[in-house]
Amino acid sequence: MHDDHPAIEIQALVKRFGDFTAVDQLSLRVSRGQLFGFLGPNGAGKTTTLKMLTGLMQPSAGRARVAGHDVVAEPLQVKSRIGVVPESLGLYERLSPREHLELTGRLHGLDAGTIARRSGRLLEHLGLTERADSLVVDFSTGMKKKTALAAALLPGPEVLFLDEPFEGVDVVSSRVIKDMLRALVDQRGVTVFFSTHIMELVERLCDEVAVIHQGRLIAQGDLADLRRATETGAEASLEEVFLSLVDARPTGVDRLDWLETP
Repeated sequence: MHDDHPAIEIQALVKRFGDFTAVDQLSLRVSRGQLFGFLGPNGAGKTTTLKMLTGLMQPSAGRARVAGHDVVAEPLQVKSRIGVVPESLGLYERLSPREHLELTGRLHGLDAGTIARRSGRLLEHLGLTERADSLVVDFSTGMKKKTALAAALLPGPEVLFLDEPFEGVDVVSSRVIKDMLRALVDQRGVTVFFSTHIMELVERLCDEVAVIHQGRLIAQGDLADLRRATETGAEASLEEVFLSLVDARPTGVDRLDWLETP
């Protein structure tokens, strides 16, 4: 689908660390109002790409625009329009969820009434009300992720970036987060861009996906597009398509001879 005003536009993006190229001439477009999955093996460059798109890391070359603004030339305009849940979460563990939301709201220039109203709704929807004034340091991984998601959503972002949002999250919390993300896209027109290794989740949830390998884009489209690109067949799962795209072949266990049953 052609989009003159994409939510995310990346052109020949490069990130080098010395002699190592983590992201290599990456180009892609993400339309507004999509739930977009960003896939790749470990070390493919997913987190590095997200850090460049959210202003946490400077590109070595290339350009990227988010919500209509250049991530290098207009970092404040970008940051005022996005929400971010990094893999490390970046929470202040001696603050409570309510305090995180108040801090986030103040940093975005929201008035006290708006912060209180939005905070109450987010805490309730994410099942955090009973622990709203407890310190984050005592929370489980799932509770911390919900706190980080609440903080990312409080300012009302146009684009939401999530790095492994479902890792370590229980089934109940996962369902709450999935339903919230789908509603944000369908009802509010928010663009959600997230990386994950959970293929079944992407297959059920995403409108479109991109697959990168060794820092390069190797496929983009919906599942039907990827099936056609790999000739894996109309019934192939996303996992099968992904393995074909990254040319992953199982090595088997025949070399682990010490594990044989005597």
